[in-house]
Amino acid sequence: MLQYEKKNGILLVRLSGELDHHCAAAIREELDALIDRSDARRLVFDLSGLTFMDSSGIGMMIGRYKRMRSRGGTMGVMAGDARIERMMELSGLYQIVDKLA
Repeated sequence: MLQYEKKNGILLVRLSGELDHHCAAAIREELDALIDRSDARRLVFDLSGLTFMDSSGIGMMIGRYKRMRSRGGTMGVMAGDARIERMMELSGLYQIVDKLA
């Protein structure tokens, strides 16, 4: 499930449940539409509600990072679950996006 809010140039996206190959494409399409119609300069993912994420979730986030960067924007990620946090670290995503508390 995806929820979002835009405030002060920041698009905050909260994901909950599972982020896997079954739903990553739909989330990607929804986020691309949000980014394209928004003037947000920063995209922040709040993953604290996720219970599972596979590599397609990482791929989806890398794609949104590239989209924001092409617009001159930035991206940050808040991961709550220790397993998801570990996946973020192992994937190297925190080397290109901001790790937020």
